[in-house]
Amino acid sequence: MKHCFKGGLFRSVCIFLALASGLFALPGTFAATDTTPYNWYCKNNSTHTPPTLDSDQRWIENYDGYYLDHSVKKGEKVIYLTFDAGYENGNVEKILDALKAHKAPGAFFILDNLITRNGDLVKRMEKEGHLVCNHTKRHPDMTKLCQQKVFAEQLTTLAEHYKELTGKEMPKIYRPPEGRYSKQNLEYAKAMGYKTVFWSFAYADWDNNRQMSEEAALQKILAHTHNGEIMLLHPTSATNAAIMDRLLTALEQEGYRFGKLTELWD
Repeated sequence: MKHCFKGGLFRSVCIFLALASGLFALPGTFAATDTTPYNWYCKNNSTHTPPTLDSDQRWIENYDGYYLDHSVKKGEKVIYLTFDAGYENGNVEKILDALKAHKAPGAFFILDNLITRNGDLVKRMEKEGHLVCNHTKRHPDMTKLCQQKVFAEQLTTLAEHYKELTGKEMPKIYRPPEGRYSKQNLEYAKAMGYKTVFWSFAYADWDNNRQMSEEAALQKILAHTHNGEIMLLHPTSATNAAIMDRLLTALEQEGYRFGKLTELWD
């Protein structure tokens, strides 16, 4: 059984197996059996203040889940640049060029496809000091993977292929595909030593056939900046590639520095 659905026989069987095995519990906790799927979102605002979470999502922090840097001191301006990169279409390289010009670290959440088809690009990310993080092997809906070994395989296979390519260990930083997650998912990730990183700002930039204009995109991003922001962009976006240098310049002029994700827990 590979899938786990909310309610019904399949969920009941998954719950029974998890409880019966006792293998999924973390020290000092109970086994997470809640497979209810959630879609990540933040209530964005244009007041440059960090967005708050609804009560039904605040529990992510109990499972090493992050969406914002809560430790930022008053007046400190820091933004974390993160990119979900499943493939290359010429724009990922342009994003890297802009980051290099500004000496700005990024975190790239990649899929296995990028390793197998664009290994040199992945090596460049690592060489230039970016975090290359885990977005799973094949970008499935992880909330449907109720067996721990099936969930884990999506992360471990990608990490193994990354090490084969670069000779380096992939940082244990995970982002659920499409922001789909469950309590069980986050407990599995935590048990594997992973931090799960969401975001406090994103916009509709993923569809290459429906790209926002450069000026509109730049205005939208800059209107929602806030201290401790974890920004999610898709580096395959032609618009993002075209505005990246201007965006980084504007953020620098506003006094922001670009942080490295590991600052959130180190």
